[in-house]
Amino acid sequence: MNTDPRSALAALIAAFERHYEAAASSRGDDDPTLDAATEQLASAFDDYDDALFDAYDVATPLIVFDGDDDDDEDDDFDDLDDFDDEDDDYEDDDYDDDEGDEKEDGSRR
Repeated sequence: MNTDPRSALAALIAAFERHYEAAASSRGDDDPTLDAATEQLASAFDDYDDALFDAYDVATPLIVFDGDDDDDEDDDFDDLDDFDDEDDDYEDDDYDDDEGDEKEDGSRR
């Protein structure tokens, strides 16, 4: 796809507006208008992201989640469990509050 990023951005903004209107007038979780607007928003975002990357080699920092992966909801966060809080600890001896103080001869303490 070779879409102009500016055009894709305009389409994305319009999709956000349609999604907002559908959400504001929604009749519940199973509202077909809201579902359609959600799909159009996701598609417009993907088009914008692709166009931006094709033109400038830049990606947006966002990911579109679809509702099909409800069972895998926590899979993206499984790696976070591998982090250990103890890794963030550091020795207080390594940190010196007087870091910028100089001795009279110009050397650091």
